[in-house]
Amino acid sequence: MPLHRIAVVAFDRISPFHLSVPCLVFESRPAPGLPDFDLRVCAVEPGPLRTDAGFALQPEYGLEGLEGADTVVVPSWRDQDEPAPEALCQALRRAHADGARLVGLCLGTFVLADAGLLDGRPATTHWAALDTFARRYPKVRLEPDVLYVDDGELLTSAGTAAGIDCCLHLVRRHHGAEVANRIARRLVVAPHRQGGQTQYIEQPLPADPGDDRLRAVLAWALAHLDQRLGVDELADRALMSRRTFTRRFRRATGASVGDWLAHQRLARAQRLLETTDRPLDHIAAEAGFGSAVSLRQRFAAALGTSPSAYRRSFRGG
Repeated sequence: MPLHRIAVVAFDRISPFHLSVPCLVFESRPAPGLPDFDLRVCAVEPGPLRTDAGFALQPEYGLEGLEGADTVVVPSWRDQDEPAPEALCQALRRAHADGARLVGLCLGTFVLADAGLLDGRPATTHWAALDTFARRYPKVRLEPDVLYVDDGELLTSAGTAAGIDCCLHLVRRHHGAEVANRIARRLVVAPHRQGGQTQYIEQPLPADPGDDRLRAVLAWALAHLDQRLGVDELADRALMSRRTFTRRFRRATGASVGDWLAHQRLARAQRLLETTDRPLDHIAAEAGFGSAVSLRQRFAAALGTSPSAYRRSFRGG
């Protein structure tokens, strides 16, 4: 089976950080058990490419490297006021017509819009460039309050670190939450940060909550998601008052106890759907939803799909 080919666009004055995001997530020599990718970096201009960090790059491919790609990533752009070169726009339009998925990270969304690929479609970009983007591309349905937008074969992300979220989402979409989580752990980042749109949501256990008692309670809660869990019970286990526990919990996780438990239960259900053939009512009970009806309602509200459709998507992929 041929490897999934990822073409990453590079250009003069590129930010090394932005370029490194897709290269790290989709690296060609991953750890054992992780999917391999045919990753190629493709230069827009000939010759060594300057970076904004004071060193140069010499990619092996030019824009011809986009041909045959399954996914093309534009990791950023050098200046929101500079239109993308027509040669790049043409290469992106050809790739899209040939069936490639296109991804614009941060200011890379401007490049996809310059190519005319986002008209009439939802997209997002760096918060500091939203006003400029809205004026220049009035036909694009700008979504300013999300980490990324997945519109099928076109994806866009907000600035900088949101590009990691978007790339991990692509891995999650094709290889499941467990693989995305393993890559996230290698990068020492959260498997998924919450955004404002319908996405695959996973609130991770903090790497270090800063308190041994709180860490132990969080681990215990994860092992007992099938039970009815409340703030008072967890606070008692942590030997804290309710007020102290809720304050420390939010500081450690960035969420309320109820929201964190809901996200963890959803993540448990996702993993069980991906890796087992258990009936929905069994998965609902093990994940703490109580019934298959409640599980379906949660999936519809959080992910915009059904558990059965989610299972088919990942078990078939």
